[in-house]
Amino acid sequence: MRLLGVGMCGAVLAVGLLAAPAQASAGGEPADAELRSAGWALKDTGKDVRFRGLAAVSRTTAWVAGSKGTVLRTVDGGRTWGDVSPPGAVAEGLELRDIEAFDARRAVALSIGEGEASRVLRTEDGGATWTETFRNPDPRAFYDCLTFFDARHGLAMSDPVDGRFRILSTDDGGRSWRVLPGEGMPAALAGEAGFAASGQCLVSAGPRDVWLATGGGPTARVLHSADRGLTWRAAESTVPAGDPARGVFALAFRDRTRGLAVGGDYRAGQASPQAAAISSDGGRTWRQAAAPPPAYRSGAAWYPYSGGTALAVGPTGTDVTVDGGRSWRSLDAGSFDTVDCAADTGCWASGEKGRVARLERR
Repeated sequence: MRLLGVGMCGAVLAVGLLAAPAQASAGGEPADAELRSAGWALKDTGKDVRFRGLAAVSRTTAWVAGSKGTVLRTVDGGRTWGDVSPPGAVAEGLELRDIEAFDARRAVALSIGEGEASRVLRTEDGGATWTETFRNPDPRAFYDCLTFFDARHGLAMSDPVDGRFRILSTDDGGRSWRVLPGEGMPAALAGEAGFAASGQCLVSAGPRDVWLATGGGPTARVLHSADRGLTWRAAESTVPAGDPARGVFALAFRDRTRGLAVGGDYRAGQASPQAAAISSDGGRTWRQAAAPPPAYRSGAAWYPYSGGTALAVGPTGTDVTVDGGRSWRSLDAGSFDTVDCAADTGCWASGEKGRVARLERR
């Protein structure tokens, strides 16, 4: 969406989860007293750009992507960061709003914008070299987010073209891309688009399920595909819309049934009631969080092995839920745009002014 530039410190989780995720309870709801043993530890990146793209590979390895064509990578838990920015992206000042990494060497980054500003870049050598694998030829398209099902299969999504969201597909790890047929995509609502705020307006879970978040239209919707983007079904969320600045900004699915949606109104000082919703049926229906975050949130991530624990972040703070998104608690006022957790429980967050942090025991 043509918003947010051109178009997403002390969050707490249980020390027991950090230390021994395999022993987490089936429900995953740790006691409140345990939720005060870990928090965000800021990592000095040496940059002042805004990092809306984030890929957590592990507790030691993470990638961030942001404005001015900047890409950084750490392999030592954030103690040091390597500037692995694509030279062409830097020269053109591209807005890199999403990055997906398979490991410390392989990553795929998306730049956003109208027409040829929307591109996909890929590296196989830790960012030493990059290859541009897609450049959008259609001036009507504006790509917002990408996601991968596995190391080979992935999708990227554009704001509506000819009245439907456009989906780009790869089956070779991002080396080549093709636009999928639009017949299986429902018609877009008037003013509807995606938000390139945190790289989480398009998310996947498992080998074939993918969800797309919308805003800007009369209602904020979540579109779901169970066949890697060939056919889609739309469902209304409870997150308020009706304005170009409002809607669902980020999705997070623990599996193919349990999902979270967060958003609101991204304009500073604007109220964002009902800024979170939950689904237990794969996004077919959504219900409002009983106690949502107190303000707009642009990013969300489930905590591994915990059942019901997840994080939501935004410019005014971080919130945590331990009951699957039904209720959220404000835990910090530090600004972050996006959050991601790796399978080894390594959770990272990034945002404005070069801010990057990792969740650590105090």
